[in-house]
Amino acid sequence: MGEPVKIVDLARNLILLSGLKPDDDIKIEFTGMRPGEKLYEELSTMLEDTVPTAHEKIRIFVGNGMPAGDMVAWINYLREICETRDAGRLVVALKEIVLDYSPSTHLLKRVIETRESRRAGAAAAS
Repeated sequence: MGEPVKIVDLARNLILLSGLKPDDDIKIEFTGMRPGEKLYEELSTMLEDTVPTAHEKIRIFVGNGMPAGDMVAWINYLREICETRDAGRLVVALKEIVLDYSPSTHLLKRVIETRESRRAGAAAAS
């Protein structure tokens, strides 16, 4: 993949390549991170593996070795959860499938708020 590149440097280079001047013609604004954004992206985790190829800088991603039958069962389960629009069950299922999945605080707050409003609605109905 090469060395990491700062987004601000990438933006400045794109502006320059367009024949414009950064900060004069186009202002670069720093808005901060949005919910769910990461500072870096992992290509694989400690639970996944890669194997070498004939080229020293190219590796093949192997994954966690989930059997195809298990994958079909999980896809069907996820489809069922999505049909019921139950974000809480979906987060739990994704956490079971992808062991290092870590939902954002923003998503967890939404799940909790949804559950609380459903409980309040059920209590008011009875």
